[in-house]
Amino acid sequence: MNKVFQGYEGHIINNREPKKECSVQLLKTLPLRTDYTVLDYYALPEGSPYQLIEGELIMTPAPNRQHQSISRNLEFLILNHVKKNNLGFVYDAPIDVYLDDANAFQPDIIFISNRNKFIMEDKGILGAPNLVIEITSPSTMGYDTSAKQRVYERCGVKEYIVVNPMEKSVSVFLPENEAIHNNAGNEPENKPNFICHKIDLKENKTLHIKTLDLKIDLEEVFKPDI
Repeated sequence: MNKVFQGYEGHIINNREPKKECSVQLLKTLPLRTDYTVLDYYALPEGSPYQLIEGELIMTPAPNRQHQSISRNLEFLILNHVKKNNLGFVYDAPIDVYLDDANAFQPDIIFISNRNKFIMEDKGILGAPNLVIEITSPSTMGYDTSAKQRVYERCGVKEYIVVNPMEKSVSVFLPENEAIHNNAGNEPENKPNFICHKIDLKENKTLHIKTLDLKIDLEEVFKPDI
């Protein structure tokens, strides 16, 4: 198990005290604060429409029909490829992904390789999936392309994809390891750094998911139901 979560086994969670406001049903009374932890998130009633983003409990509205259509199209193509090649596991929202003490997200689609399956637990995913896909909306755009992007980068996600239904575009973030020197100027250390490549229906209609070695026609992704 990822060392970040060595204190978060179920029995330990149950023996520690979350903040009182997280244990009640009246979620609208949750105060604004930035020191919530995964313990507080875990204490929320099942099905609560929140994500824990950098210590804040952020309410996430239900997705619209276009969002769900795109999610279904993408997951269908990805799942078929993963099953055919026995690559690993695919999950869609809502599933909890615990990334560190201050961040627990519910990405739209995730892929976990066979080698990485040790992060899969009954309560959710305890660590960074290999691939994360977020389908953004006006209410989530700011988080998907800033705070959540930085957390995914910091926690070791290998590929992060943001789908923008309004623009019919896809932004692909891949990590680039850069050697930087520590403050003492001695041995270099590796610091993850996401490099973004944006594609859309006008210029480049092919999405290449490198983590899966899968090429997808964007027409299939944004294909409307009616």
